[in-house]
Amino acid sequence: MISEINGSGSNVRFIRFPMSIVLILWAQAITAQTLTVNTVTRPPFSMVENGEDTGFSIELVDALAERLGWSYQINRTNTFGEMLEGVRSGEADMAAANISITASRETEMDFSQPVFESGLQIMVHAEDVRPPSLLRAMLSWDLAAAVGLAFLVLFGGGMLMWVFERRAQPYFDRPLNEAWFPSFWWALNLVVNGGFEERVPRTPIGRMFGVLLVISSLFVVSVFVAKITTAMTVEAITGKVNSVNDLYGQRVGTITGSTAAGFLQRRDIDYYDFTGLSELIEAFEARDIDAVVFDAPVLNYYVNHQGEAHGRTIGASFLRENYGLLFPQGSPHTEEVNRVLLALQEDGTYDQIYKRWFGNAK
Repeated sequence: MISEINGSGSNVRFIRFPMSIVLILWAQAITAQTLTVNTVTRPPFSMVENGEDTGFSIELVDALAERLGWSYQINRTNTFGEMLEGVRSGEADMAAANISITASRETEMDFSQPVFESGLQIMVHAEDVRPPSLLRAMLSWDLAAAVGLAFLVLFGGGMLMWVFERRAQPYFDRPLNEAWFPSFWWALNLVVNGGFEERVPRTPIGRMFGVLLVISSLFVVSVFVAKITTAMTVEAITGKVNSVNDLYGQRVGTITGSTAAGFLQRRDIDYYDFTGLSELIEAFEARDIDAVVFDAPVLNYYVNHQGEAHGRTIGASFLRENYGLLFPQGSPHTEEVNRVLLALQEDGTYDQIYKRWFGNAK
Protein backbone atom coordinates (compact mmCIF):
# COMPACT_ATOMS: atom_id res chain seq x y z
CA MET A 1 0.00 0.00 0.00
CA ILE A 2 1.39 3.41 -1.05
CA SER A 3 0.33 6.67 0.59
CA GLU A 4 1.11 10.22 -0.58
CA ILE A 5 1.43 13.34 1.55
CA ASN A 6 1.41 16.68 -0.30
CA GLY A 7 3.06 19.56 1.42
CA SER A 8 5.18 22.60 0.38
CA GLY A 9 5.10 21.50 -3.19
CA SER A 10 6.60 18.10 -2.53
CA ASN A 11 5.16 14.65 -2.46
CA VAL A 12 6.29 12.15 0.18
CA ARG A 13 5.43 8.51 -0.44
CA PHE A 14 5.25 5.82 2.24
CA ILE A 15 5.07 2.14 1.43
CA ARG A 16 3.11 0.12 3.94
CA PHE A 17 3.63 -3.64 3.92
CA PRO A 18 1.31 -6.12 5.62
CA MET A 19 2.62 -7.34 8.98
CA SER A 20 2.94 -10.94 7.72
CA ILE A 21 5.41 -9.84 5.05
CA VAL A 22 7.42 -7.89 7.65
CA LEU A 23 7.67 -10.97 9.87
CA ILE A 24 8.78 -13.15 6.95
CA LEU A 25 11.48 -10.66 5.96
CA TRP A 26 12.65 -10.43 9.60
CA ALA A 27 12.85 -14.23 9.90
CA GLN A 28 14.76 -14.48 6.62
CA ALA A 29 17.21 -11.83 7.81
CA ILE A 30 17.87 -13.85 10.96
CA THR A 31 18.35 -17.18 9.20
CA ALA A 32 20.38 -15.71 6.35
CA GLN A 33 23.18 -14.50 8.61
CA THR A 34 26.18 -16.70 9.42
CA LEU A 35 25.90 -17.72 13.04
CA THR A 36 28.94 -18.06 15.28
CA VAL A 37 28.95 -21.25 17.31
CA ASN A 38 31.42 -21.34 20.20
CA THR A 39 32.82 -24.68 21.29
CA VAL A 40 35.77 -26.18 23.14
CA THR A 41 37.62 -29.44 22.62
CA ARG A 42 35.87 -32.08 24.74
CA PRO A 43 35.84 -35.50 23.05
CA PRO A 44 33.44 -37.03 22.17
CA PHE A 45 31.24 -33.93 22.16
CA SER A 46 33.54 -31.61 20.26
CA MET A 47 36.95 -32.21 18.73
CA VAL A 48 39.00 -31.88 15.56
CA GLU A 49 39.75 -34.98 13.46
CA ASN A 50 41.57 -34.85 10.14
CA GLY A 51 41.32 -31.07 10.20
CA GLU A 52 37.51 -31.06 10.56
CA ASP A 53 35.27 -30.22 13.48
CA THR A 54 33.33 -33.26 14.66
CA GLY A 55 31.72 -34.79 17.71
CA PHE A 56 28.25 -35.41 19.09
CA SER A 57 27.47 -31.75 19.75
CA ILE A 58 28.87 -30.62 16.40
CA GLU A 59 26.78 -33.17 14.50
CA LEU A 60 23.72 -32.08 16.43
CA VAL A 61 24.33 -28.42 15.50
CA ASP A 62 24.81 -29.48 11.89
CA ALA A 63 21.45 -31.27 11.90
CA LEU A 64 19.78 -28.19 13.40
CA ALA A 65 21.39 -25.89 10.83
CA GLU A 66 20.19 -28.11 7.99
CA ARG A 67 16.59 -28.04 9.24
CA LEU A 68 16.62 -24.29 9.97
CA GLY A 69 18.53 -23.22 6.86
CA TRP A 70 21.36 -21.81 8.93
CA SER A 71 24.83 -20.94 7.80
CA TYR A 72 27.25 -21.19 10.73
CA GLN A 73 30.92 -21.11 11.60
CA ILE A 74 32.68 -22.90 14.46
CA ASN A 75 34.76 -20.80 16.84
CA ARG A 76 36.92 -23.21 18.87
CA THR A 77 37.99 -21.50 22.09
CA ASN A 78 40.94 -22.45 24.27
CA THR A 79 39.00 -22.86 27.49
CA PHE A 80 35.48 -23.67 28.63
CA GLY A 81 35.25 -20.26 30.31
CA GLU A 82 36.10 -18.44 27.07
CA MET A 83 33.37 -20.38 25.30
CA LEU A 84 30.76 -19.32 27.86
CA GLU A 85 31.97 -15.72 27.98
CA GLY A 86 31.55 -15.37 24.22
CA VAL A 87 27.90 -16.31 24.54
CA ARG A 88 27.36 -14.21 27.67
CA SER A 89 28.72 -11.10 25.94
CA GLY A 90 26.79 -11.75 22.73
CA GLU A 91 29.91 -12.20 20.58
CA ALA A 92 28.74 -15.74 19.76
CA ASP A 93 25.22 -16.75 18.77
CA MET A 94 25.36 -20.06 20.63
CA ALA A 95 27.66 -22.61 22.24
CA ALA A 96 27.75 -26.39 21.88
CA ALA A 97 29.77 -28.88 23.93
CA ASN A 98 29.26 -30.74 27.21
CA ILE A 99 27.57 -27.70 28.79
CA SER A 100 25.76 -28.57 32.00
CA ILE A 101 22.46 -26.82 32.58
CA THR A 102 22.86 -25.00 35.90
CA ALA A 103 20.87 -22.33 37.70
CA SER A 104 23.77 -19.86 37.77
CA ARG A 105 24.30 -20.09 34.01
CA GLU A 106 20.56 -19.86 33.33
CA THR A 107 20.41 -16.49 35.08
CA GLU A 108 22.84 -15.00 32.54
CA MET A 109 22.10 -16.99 29.37
CA ASP A 110 19.41 -19.17 27.82
CA PHE A 111 19.56 -22.96 27.47
CA SER A 112 17.85 -25.19 24.98
CA GLN A 113 15.95 -28.17 26.25
CA PRO A 114 18.30 -30.97 27.46
CA VAL A 115 20.17 -32.75 24.68
CA PHE A 116 22.15 -35.24 26.77
CA GLU A 117 21.90 -36.82 30.22
CA SER A 118 25.18 -37.29 32.04
CA GLY A 119 26.91 -37.23 35.41
CA LEU A 120 30.31 -37.11 37.06
CA GLN A 121 32.72 -40.01 37.46
CA ILE A 122 36.12 -40.77 38.98
CA MET A 123 39.15 -41.84 36.96
CA VAL A 124 42.24 -43.40 38.53
CA HIS A 125 45.48 -44.80 37.16
CA ALA A 126 45.18 -48.12 35.34
CA GLU A 127 47.81 -49.84 37.49
CA ASP A 128 45.82 -48.95 40.62
CA VAL A 129 42.89 -51.04 39.43
CA ARG A 130 42.79 -54.80 38.95
CA PRO A 131 39.78 -57.08 38.57
CA PRO A 132 38.91 -59.20 41.62
CA SER A 133 40.23 -62.77 41.51
CA LEU A 134 38.79 -65.70 43.47
CA LEU A 135 42.16 -67.46 43.27
CA ARG A 136 44.01 -64.51 44.78
CA ALA A 137 41.36 -64.26 47.48
CA MET A 138 41.66 -67.96 48.30
CA LEU A 139 45.44 -67.64 48.53
CA SER A 140 45.35 -64.71 50.95
CA TRP A 141 47.07 -65.12 54.32
CA ASP A 142 43.92 -64.37 56.31
CA LEU A 143 41.95 -67.06 54.54
CA ALA A 144 44.84 -69.53 54.78
CA ALA A 145 44.99 -68.93 58.55
CA ALA A 146 41.23 -69.51 58.86
CA VAL A 147 41.44 -72.75 56.89
CA GLY A 148 44.41 -73.93 58.96
CA LEU A 149 42.59 -73.13 62.20
CA ALA A 150 39.48 -75.01 61.02
CA PHE A 151 41.54 -78.10 60.16
CA LEU A 152 43.28 -77.92 63.53
CA VAL A 153 39.98 -77.72 65.41
CA LEU A 154 38.51 -80.62 63.43
CA PHE A 155 41.60 -82.77 63.87
CA GLY A 156 41.83 -82.01 67.59
CA GLY A 157 38.12 -82.63 68.14
CA GLY A 158 38.25 -85.92 66.26
CA MET A 159 41.24 -87.16 68.24
CA LEU A 160 39.61 -86.20 71.56
CA MET A 161 36.53 -88.17 70.54
CA TRP A 162 38.82 -91.14 69.76
CA VAL A 163 40.19 -90.90 73.28
CA PHE A 164 36.70 -90.84 74.81
CA GLU A 165 35.07 -93.45 72.55
CA ARG A 166 37.77 -95.90 71.45
CA ARG A 167 36.63 -98.58 73.92
CA ALA A 168 32.88 -97.93 73.53
CA GLN A 169 32.36 -97.16 69.83
CA PRO A 170 33.49 -99.72 67.23
CA TYR A 171 34.24 -96.93 64.74
CA PHE A 172 36.95 -95.53 67.02
CA ASP A 173 38.31 -98.93 68.08
CA ARG A 174 41.64 -98.79 66.28
CA PRO A 175 45.25 -97.95 67.16
CA LEU A 176 46.53 -94.38 67.20
CA ASN A 177 48.50 -94.66 63.96
CA GLU A 178 45.30 -95.70 62.17
CA ALA A 179 42.83 -93.52 64.07
CA TRP A 180 43.89 -90.02 63.08
CA PHE A 181 42.16 -89.88 59.67
CA PRO A 182 38.89 -91.69 60.64
CA SER A 183 38.64 -89.41 63.67
CA PHE A 184 39.22 -86.29 61.53
CA TRP A 185 36.69 -87.60 58.99
CA TRP A 186 34.12 -88.11 61.75
CA ALA A 187 34.58 -84.52 62.97
CA LEU A 188 34.37 -83.16 59.42
CA ASN A 189 31.09 -85.00 58.80
CA LEU A 190 29.79 -83.75 62.11
CA VAL A 191 30.42 -80.13 61.05
CA VAL A 192 29.19 -80.50 57.47
CA ASN A 193 26.33 -82.98 57.81
CA GLY A 194 25.52 -82.87 61.52
CA GLY A 195 27.02 -86.33 62.11
CA PHE A 196 25.63 -89.79 61.31
CA GLU A 197 23.39 -91.89 63.51
CA GLU A 198 25.37 -95.14 63.50
CA ARG A 199 28.38 -93.36 65.00
CA VAL A 200 26.66 -91.54 67.84
CA PRO A 201 28.95 -91.22 70.89
CA ARG A 202 28.12 -93.80 73.59
CA THR A 203 30.05 -92.65 76.66
CA PRO A 204 28.64 -89.78 78.77
CA ILE A 205 31.71 -87.63 78.31
CA GLY A 206 31.76 -88.46 74.60
CA ARG A 207 28.16 -87.37 74.20
CA MET A 208 28.78 -84.12 76.08
CA PHE A 209 31.83 -83.42 73.96
CA GLY A 210 29.88 -84.28 70.77
CA VAL A 211 27.16 -81.77 71.62
CA LEU A 212 29.80 -79.15 72.41
CA LEU A 213 31.53 -79.90 69.11
CA VAL A 214 28.27 -79.52 67.15
CA ILE A 215 27.53 -76.14 68.76
CA SER A 216 31.10 -74.89 68.28
CA SER A 217 31.02 -76.07 64.64
CA LEU A 218 28.40 -73.42 63.91
CA PHE A 219 30.89 -70.81 65.09
CA VAL A 220 33.67 -72.39 63.01
CA VAL A 221 31.55 -72.37 59.85
CA SER A 222 30.42 -68.76 60.35
CA VAL A 223 34.00 -67.60 60.90
CA PHE A 224 35.11 -69.49 57.80
CA VAL A 225 32.38 -67.91 55.63
CA ALA A 226 33.14 -64.46 57.05
CA LYS A 227 36.82 -64.85 56.22
CA ILE A 228 36.01 -65.80 52.62
CA THR A 229 33.68 -62.79 52.29
CA THR A 230 36.29 -60.46 53.78
CA ALA A 231 39.02 -61.80 51.51
CA MET A 232 36.84 -61.28 48.42
CA THR A 233 35.91 -57.77 49.54
CA VAL A 234 39.54 -56.82 50.13
CA GLU A 235 40.45 -58.32 46.78
CA ALA A 236 37.79 -56.24 45.04
CA ILE A 237 38.97 -53.03 46.75
CA THR A 238 42.57 -52.81 45.62
CA GLY A 239 43.22 -49.13 44.86
CA LYS A 240 43.63 -46.05 46.98
CA VAL A 241 40.45 -44.55 45.52
CA ASN A 242 37.31 -46.63 45.12
CA SER A 243 34.56 -44.09 45.81
CA VAL A 244 33.97 -40.40 46.48
CA ASN A 245 34.72 -40.90 50.18
CA ASP A 246 38.25 -42.07 49.29
CA LEU A 247 39.10 -38.77 47.59
CA TYR A 248 39.92 -37.05 50.88
CA GLY A 249 43.67 -36.76 51.27
CA GLN A 250 44.33 -37.71 47.63
CA ARG A 251 45.65 -35.50 44.84
CA VAL A 252 42.43 -34.88 42.92
CA GLY A 253 42.24 -32.90 39.69
CA THR A 254 39.40 -31.28 37.73
CA ILE A 255 38.74 -28.24 35.54
CA THR A 256 38.20 -24.73 36.87
CA GLY A 257 34.58 -23.62 36.96
CA SER A 258 33.17 -27.03 36.07
CA THR A 259 30.29 -28.72 37.86
CA ALA A 260 32.87 -31.23 39.14
CA ALA A 261 34.79 -28.39 40.80
CA GLY A 262 31.58 -27.19 42.44
CA PHE A 263 30.85 -30.71 43.70
CA LEU A 264 34.31 -31.08 45.22
CA GLN A 265 34.01 -27.70 46.91
CA ARG A 266 30.67 -28.63 48.46
CA ARG A 267 32.19 -31.86 49.79
CA ASP A 268 35.25 -29.97 51.14
CA ILE A 269 37.58 -32.11 49.02
CA ASP A 270 40.84 -30.37 48.14
CA TYR A 271 41.67 -30.46 44.43
CA TYR A 272 44.03 -29.13 41.80
CA ASP A 273 42.22 -27.06 39.16
CA PHE A 274 43.26 -26.89 35.52
CA THR A 275 42.19 -24.45 32.81
CA GLY A 276 41.55 -27.09 30.14
CA LEU A 277 41.08 -30.80 29.52
CA SER A 278 44.46 -31.27 27.82
CA GLU A 279 46.31 -29.81 30.82
CA LEU A 280 44.30 -32.04 33.17
CA ILE A 281 45.08 -35.18 31.15
CA GLU A 282 48.78 -34.29 30.90
CA ALA A 283 49.01 -33.95 34.69
CA PHE A 284 47.17 -37.25 35.14
CA GLU A 285 49.43 -39.14 32.72
CA ALA A 286 52.49 -37.62 34.44
CA ARG A 287 51.07 -38.95 37.76
CA ASP A 288 51.02 -35.46 39.24
CA ILE A 289 47.51 -36.26 40.44
CA ASP A 290 46.02 -39.51 41.75
CA ALA A 291 42.46 -39.16 40.48
CA VAL A 292 40.32 -37.08 38.14
CA VAL A 293 36.70 -36.10 38.80
CA PHE A 294 34.94 -34.90 35.68
CA ASP A 295 32.10 -35.58 33.23
CA ALA A 296 31.53 -39.32 32.85
CA PRO A 297 31.24 -39.50 29.02
CA VAL A 298 34.43 -37.45 28.54
CA LEU A 299 36.43 -39.67 30.91
CA ASN A 300 35.00 -42.89 29.45
CA TYR A 301 35.86 -41.75 25.93
CA TYR A 302 39.41 -41.05 27.04
CA VAL A 303 39.98 -44.43 28.75
CA ASN A 304 38.48 -46.28 25.76
CA HIS A 305 40.67 -44.51 23.23
CA GLN A 306 44.00 -42.74 23.72
CA GLY A 307 44.01 -43.22 27.50
CA GLU A 308 43.49 -46.97 27.57
CA ALA A 309 46.98 -47.58 28.99
CA HIS A 310 46.74 -44.78 31.53
CA GLY A 311 43.37 -44.66 33.25
CA ARG A 312 40.28 -46.54 34.37
CA THR A 313 36.92 -45.14 35.47
CA ILE A 314 35.58 -46.61 38.70
CA GLY A 315 32.10 -46.91 40.11
CA ALA A 316 28.87 -45.56 38.71
CA SER A 317 28.38 -41.96 37.68
CA PHE A 318 27.00 -39.57 40.27
CA LEU A 319 25.52 -36.05 40.46
CA ARG A 320 23.24 -36.57 37.47
CA GLU A 321 23.03 -33.53 35.18
CA ASN A 322 21.78 -32.54 31.74
CA TYR A 323 23.65 -30.87 28.90
CA GLY A 324 22.09 -28.23 26.68
CA LEU A 325 22.90 -25.83 23.86
CA LEU A 326 23.59 -22.31 25.11
CA PHE A 327 22.35 -18.96 23.73
CA PRO A 328 22.69 -15.31 24.75
CA GLN A 329 19.86 -14.19 27.01
CA GLY A 330 16.77 -13.31 24.96
CA SER A 331 18.12 -14.94 21.80
CA PRO A 332 15.50 -15.35 19.04
CA HIS A 333 17.05 -18.72 18.16
CA THR A 334 16.26 -20.54 21.41
CA GLU A 335 12.62 -21.32 20.71
CA GLU A 336 13.14 -22.42 17.11
CA VAL A 337 16.01 -24.69 18.17
CA ASN A 338 13.80 -26.30 20.81
CA ARG A 339 11.11 -27.01 18.21
CA VAL A 340 13.61 -28.59 15.83
CA LEU A 341 15.21 -30.62 18.65
CA LEU A 342 11.82 -32.16 19.36
CA ALA A 343 11.43 -32.94 15.67
CA LEU A 344 14.88 -34.57 15.55
CA GLN A 345 13.96 -36.77 18.50
CA GLU A 346 10.61 -37.72 17.04
CA ASP A 347 11.89 -38.70 13.59
CA GLY A 348 14.91 -40.68 14.91
CA THR A 349 17.65 -38.32 13.72
CA TYR A 350 18.79 -37.63 17.28
CA ASP A 351 19.01 -41.38 18.04
CA GLN A 352 21.15 -41.94 14.96
CA ILE A 353 23.62 -39.25 16.06
CA TYR A 354 23.64 -40.61 19.62
CA LYS A 355 24.36 -44.18 18.50
CA ARG A 356 27.27 -43.10 16.33
CA TRP A 357 29.05 -41.69 19.40
CA PHE A 358 27.77 -43.63 22.37
CA GLY A 359 26.29 -46.90 21.10
CA ASN A 360 22.79 -48.17 21.77
CA ALA A 361 22.66 -47.60 25.54
CA LYS A 362 20.92 -44.37 26.51
